[in-house]
Amino acid sequence: MCIKCFEKLPHFYYKEREYITWQDDEYCRVGFSEIPDIRNKEINIKVMSEAEIKKAKKKPLFLKNTIDVCLIDKIKNKTHIFTIYAFYDYDGASVPRFLWRIIGAKESIEFKIASLIHDVLCENHHYVDNDRYFANKIFERLLQAGGVCAFKRWLMFHSVDNFQKFCGWGKV
Repeated sequence: MCIKCFEKLPHFYYKEREYITWQDDEYCRVGFSEIPDIRNKEINIKVMSEAEIKKAKKKPLFLKNTIDVCLIDKIKNKTHIFTIYAFYDYDGASVPRFLWRIIGAKESIEFKIASLIHDVLCENHHYVDNDRYFANKIFERLLQAGGVCAFKRWLMFHSVDNFQKFCGWGKV
């Protein structure tokens, strides 16, 4: 999406703060204080240590700017606001390598924002009052906003949801 397209996105206000509407439907609304600037880490084997290279490969994405996030749960009539600070690094969508041809690589552009928000929520359950299902639905809705087809969204949502049920919400 080009910058002019981003500028055309609708805005909403919550507690006198303006948010860009990224996703909005009957279930939830997701807004950002500004457009997330997500970058891939550059690996330079000539100047980086093995530990730095390993860390960069484990979490290859980072958020360049600080953003405020507003999540509105329309079903429970709750609003959650939190900040993601610049240089937050994360691993992208947790897609096993053998499924990359079917689903896409973990760093695929259509997954970047959904996986950013979901990773933050998995690390900070209190941001959404420990509501695992809501965090996973946000992930699914952001995948839809990213242009991911219905089958892939269904597969990714149920994979994440069932993994968390089996392994525990606290271990993600």
